[in-house]
Amino acid sequence: MSMAPADSSRPEVANYPGGEALYRLRHSAAHVLATAVIELFPGVKVAGGPPIETGFYYDFARDEPFTPEDLVRIEARMREIVAEDQAFEYSEATREEAEARFRAAGEKYKLYFITQIPPGSRVTYYRNGPFLDLCRGPHVASTGNIGVFKLTHVAGAYWLGHERNEMLQRIYGTAFATQDELDGYLERIAESLRRDHRRLGRELDLFSVHEEVGSGLIHWHPKGGMLRHLIEQFWKDEHLRRGYQLVFTPHIASEKLYEISGHLQNYADLMYAPMDIDGQPYRVKPMNCPGHIMIYQTRKHSYRELPLRYAELGTVYRYERSGVLHGMERVRGFTQDDSHIFCTREQLADEVEGILDLMDFLLRAFKYDYVCYLATRPKEKFLGTEEEWAFATEALRQALERRSLPYEVDEGGGAFYAPKIDVKLRDALGREWQCPTIQVDLNLPKRFGVYYTGADGQDHEAVMLHRALFGSVERFVGIYIEHTGGEFPVWVAPLQVMVIPANPKALEYAADTVLMLKAGGVRAEADLRDDKMGAKIRDAELQKIPYMLVVGPREAEAGTVSPRRKGAGQLEAMTRQAFLERVQKESRERSG
Repeated sequence: MSMAPADSSRPEVANYPGGEALYRLRHSAAHVLATAVIELFPGVKVAGGPPIETGFYYDFARDEPFTPEDLVRIEARMREIVAEDQAFEYSEATREEAEARFRAAGEKYKLYFITQIPPGSRVTYYRNGPFLDLCRGPHVASTGNIGVFKLTHVAGAYWLGHERNEMLQRIYGTAFATQDELDGYLERIAESLRRDHRRLGRELDLFSVHEEVGSGLIHWHPKGGMLRHLIEQFWKDEHLRRGYQLVFTPHIASEKLYEISGHLQNYADLMYAPMDIDGQPYRVKPMNCPGHIMIYQTRKHSYRELPLRYAELGTVYRYERSGVLHGMERVRGFTQDDSHIFCTREQLADEVEGILDLMDFLLRAFKYDYVCYLATRPKEKFLGTEEEWAFATEALRQALERRSLPYEVDEGGGAFYAPKIDVKLRDALGREWQCPTIQVDLNLPKRFGVYYTGADGQDHEAVMLHRALFGSVERFVGIYIEHTGGEFPVWVAPLQVMVIPANPKALEYAADTVLMLKAGGVRAEADLRDDKMGAKIRDAELQKIPYMLVVGPREAEAGTVSPRRKGAGQLEAMTRQAFLERVQKESRERSG
């Protein structure tokens, strides 16, 4: 075998969050993890394990599950390996030599990776101590340079990510250059667990998922339903104010529609199996765009009518592997806040600018900062001409610059049919989430023949914009639960006020206060249970209700309430009317 330098110029290395140095450190820590596991658990088989954005992992095949106690042992052995300062040694061999080596060792997972390498190619290795693995690097020079690390948890992972394959055990960890960085990360992880939307969804009685129904299918409970209603109503009102027209399309359609659109040819693996209706195959819809085109095509349109802006909160269904499903953030049935805009080439930049303005308005209402990415034409496979791509990309760029929005260019990151603007929200923990997207479609107008009559009396191909500003309602709400920690501002809180009678003598006044608040548009309830007042206050705190009103005979006689504001404590007593106006103002201004 011959020695050669490691390749640190690969995209996954060059673009790694935190830079190449952190990639090297975490990649090396992953190999130390594998070294410790094979030493402590003879017979275990090693699959793969790259650095990931938050740390590293390795997949293992082992009959017995790894326990928390096992992680402690593994981590202790990793520290010993770091102290031994084992060198990371690079070498290479022919594919045939590599295949013989791993076949003799009974490493079937490594053999699979080798079969993906063209015959006659060179195979690269890294060794530290007794552990040798297929690897292109890069690594730190030796284990003593790894810094600080922590194993975090074990999870199941299907081999190659496919649920038809066997289940492996994935050990996760993270590594940093300094202890302060590691401590900060672990604290953020602890906070993210406290904010986990799946836990808060149960505690706040917002939503559920049921095995009897199926994975990735959300059931909205009354409180979650109210939260969704308030968000969607806000969305609808603002769209109508800006000249959008609401449309609704069927949940199923003939396969013919998706043959024309190309979805059947390009996205069949994300679509559910066909159902037979009157001898014809139908599919549940994976996206809303073909339906909106059908509405546009019902009659001819003049250039004087454009732009036409169709908007729909349309539920779609896509097959996601069970291993990637995650609460509301990765589901199989979800509602896209979809819009498709039909316009002329001359109108394109203005329409994109209008979308960006609407997006900014909506996201600011939910107290999000965000970052924009301009995704350009892929280098190889793409539809349309280079001129069309240049025109569409320039329109997106112009709109971003007119809005004075800073953006990064994602070279080659566009879909095969369109350049796009992707937008990542930044939540309260500093995490980024891909949600809004704006795309210029260079495919569907041609496939469907989407035209308008120009001033010259001739047919011209319409420009079509796709955009979703929440991404999906489910994902947006899941992220928002974590962003707020379940402490929703007054304007979208499912329950804004809980009225708590101090004693039985105040029951009537409490009930009357609720009626008065409801008449003023405030979402209020009274806790009329026989429990002690302290228990009622504690329950209201746990439910993260913005306001509590504790009322007794004194308040009843004076016609006042004594508000307690979540996060602000006790407020001064005020009249019921003054309190009503306070909540109305917070709701109207979206300030609470």
